[in-house]
Amino acid sequence: MEEIQQPKESALSKEAKPQKSAVREIAEAVLVAVALAFLIRYFLFQPFYIPSGSMEPTLKPLDRIIVSKVNYWFSEPALGQIIVFRYPVDPSRDFVKRVIAVGGETVKIRNNQVYVNDRPIPEPYLPPNLRMSDYGPVTVPEGKFFVMGDNRNHSDDSRIWGFVPRDNVIGQAVFLYWPFDRIRTLGGT
Repeated sequence: MEEIQQPKESALSKEAKPQKSAVREIAEAVLVAVALAFLIRYFLFQPFYIPSGSMEPTLKPLDRIIVSKVNYWFSEPALGQIIVFRYPVDPSRDFVKRVIAVGGETVKIRNNQVYVNDRPIPEPYLPPNLRMSDYGPVTVPEGKFFVMGDNRNHSDDSRIWGFVPRDNVIGQAVFLYWPFDRIRTLGGT
C-alpha cells in the first residue's frame, strides 16, 4: 500500500509568500465585519428604538427592539403581530403598530371593543379602562393591513391615515432588548 503524502513546500516557496502586515490584517478583519453587519442589518435583522408612547404598555418610549425581516419572506403579517413599516403618508418615517386586520377583513369598533368580521378579537395587551371611539365598519383592501397602537387613545394609526400597503412593511418586531430589565420576545397576541 502506498502512502499518499502532501507535497512539501520548498524553502524557496515559503519565502516567496508575502507576509501580511498587522495593519493589513486588521483592515481586512474590519472590512469583513462591516460587510457582515451591512448584510445582517439590511436583509435579516434591524434594530429600532421606540420614539413615542403609542404602543404602551407593550413598548415604551426609548425601548429598543429587534425587527426580523426574515419572518415575512415566506408568510404574511397576521393578527396581533407587531410590525415596523414605512409610514404611508411619509415613507421616510418608520412606525411600529399591531396588525388588527388583513386584506379582505372588515374592522369596526363598538363600545370599546374591536371587531374583525363581526367577531370580537381578544386583546390582552391593551391597558385597563381603555376608551375608544366607535369606528367603521371598513373593509381592508387586498395587499394592505389595518394597524393600531396598543395605547389607542394616544395612537396615530389606521383609524386616522388608512391602511398599510404590504410593500411598506419592513418586518416583525421580535425582541425587546433594552432596557435590560424588560428583555423579552415580542410575539403575537
